[in-house]
Amino acid sequence: MSRSHRPGLGSIIFFSVAFMLGVYFTFAAVQGDYGLFRRVEIAAERDALSHDLEKLNAQIAELENLTRRLSDTYLDLDLLDQQARSVLGMIRADEIVIR
Repeated sequence: MSRSHRPGLGSIIFFSVAFMLGVYFTFAAVQGDYGLFRRVEIAAERDALSHDLEKLNAQIAELENLTRRLSDTYLDLDLLDQQARSVLGMIRADEIVIR
């Protein structure tokens, strides 16, 4: 009686299922909801939002400065003149407006 050296059907199924599970978990680890690519996207979005936050904080500081300069306790006449010209469209009597 000679015995065949072919692997049994059970071992082929076992290794193919193990291989498929390995492929699935590798794919999920790289491209899944919590995978590496998603983590890189979140980090890039975080950096962009941090940059936007810095810009907004700078704008807020500038507007707070302008508001303080036009307050009742401290009045900047040059800034008041600039705002009257730009917002209200006012001019002095000795100026000529060309449009």
